[in-house]
Amino acid sequence: MSIGIVSAAYIAAAILFILSLGGLSGQESAKRAVWYGIVGMALAVAATVFGPGMGNYLVVVVMIAIGAFIGNMVAGKVEMTEMPQLVAALHSFVGLAAVFIGFNADIEMSRVAELKAGLSPSLNAEGMMAALHDMGVAGFAEKVAHKTQVELNILKVEVFLGVFIGAVTFTGSVIAFGKLAGKVTSKAEKLPGGHALNAGAALLSVVLLIMYMNGAGSWTLYVMTLLAFFIGYHLIMGIGGADMPVVVSMLNSYSGWAAAAIGFSLGNDLLIVTGALVGSSGAILSYIMCKAMNRSFISVILGGFGNTTGPAMEVEGEQVAIDSDGVAAALEEADSVIIVPGYGMAVAQAQGSVSELTRRLRGKGKEVRFAIHPVAGRLPGHMNVLLAEAKVPYDIVMEMDEINEDFPQTDVVIVIGSNDIVNPAAQEDPNSPIAGMPVLEVWKAKQVFVSKRGQGTGYSGIENPLFYKENTRMFYGDAKKSLDELLTKIT
Repeated sequence: MSIGIVSAAYIAAAILFILSLGGLSGQESAKRAVWYGIVGMALAVAATVFGPGMGNYLVVVVMIAIGAFIGNMVAGKVEMTEMPQLVAALHSFVGLAAVFIGFNADIEMSRVAELKAGLSPSLNAEGMMAALHDMGVAGFAEKVAHKTQVELNILKVEVFLGVFIGAVTFTGSVIAFGKLAGKVTSKAEKLPGGHALNAGAALLSVVLLIMYMNGAGSWTLYVMTLLAFFIGYHLIMGIGGADMPVVVSMLNSYSGWAAAAIGFSLGNDLLIVTGALVGSSGAILSYIMCKAMNRSFISVILGGFGNTTGPAMEVEGEQVAIDSDGVAAALEEADSVIIVPGYGMAVAQAQGSVSELTRRLRGKGKEVRFAIHPVAGRLPGHMNVLLAEAKVPYDIVMEMDEINEDFPQTDVVIVIGSNDIVNPAAQEDPNSPIAGMPVLEVWKAKQVFVSKRGQGTGYSGIENPLFYKENTRMFYGDAKKSLDELLTKIT
């Protein structure tokens, strides 16, 4: 495959990636957008594998086949509710790839420099390249051999930055995966003097960059990698679970910049363009999400820098349980009902039961609507997708800003598996980790029924005062089983 064909394939792939990003913004075009991304990636892989100077085709094909098999197996087993942690895990792979590619680039630069030093100084440029070719210098090493000292210095900066971003992305993504999967505490945790440690590690990395550029050796790159691993780990550990959607988006941005850095190092235009697209779009999305959640963008990306903490407000009262008969009786008397779906509904796969409950209540002439939080949760827009799958009429699915003012006039609110998005501590407790975050004000309704497995804390790791309010009753149990039992009482 000629260079011209490869370049054309890269341009086509880049256009498809742009169309994919644009299409994902709307529900109607999302499916088509995914196919744009699939075709673009397939085209990019084919152009890279069969492009000039590649070689080792058998090894490459075998590795692609193994990766495709593992990817298919993992994707087939992952539930929709687990997509955020899968995304975080994939970001970690991109980060680790950036680190390894950077190490390889550094090794190749050192090898080429040693080979050049051993050649006769009387050789001209053509003779030197011929001699290096005879020594087996090819591919990326050959590109390095053609570079001037200024170009090599630029390449060193690209390698250093690529490894730094990749290392931060790797450990940060691993911790984000752990928080999303419940394997790491969702509370914001930092070592003593946490922000100073982050700043010190970053400053030392700058010093190591200067030493690396001045020929101190590869050990500076490896030490910086360890520091970046720490920064990635410590930054994400310092961010609470409620802010994980923003974190995942930012890690997506980091992985994009890492890919762009790899592209500069390898001279791959497609990686540069694609990485820049992912990096910039991820950063913009994170900023928009921070605005929607009343969060400081700088604070979130810097591991909670600038946030003040204090003792959390004590929760008073007790949780009062209710059975399906009590809920059914309240629904029979209610004229208006608002349902708030949450992650628990997704885990229990209760959307079908919710849809049937909606149909029966509307059949009795009652006003039924859904309240959706636009950002908070494990995956923005997740509830919209689940409700669409359950064929819930979209005209009764309302965003938070549209429905919040209606809660005081609502007879019954049914909260299904939600926690942080209905937590009044966001408004009542200035020391809460979710303080200032816009929430659905369900507690203002006449009656609130919370379908919940148990008394565990929410995603942010804090208690919810809603469960202790006088107008709240806890409808304990698996969401699907509880709703199915409720449906037997409502005909």
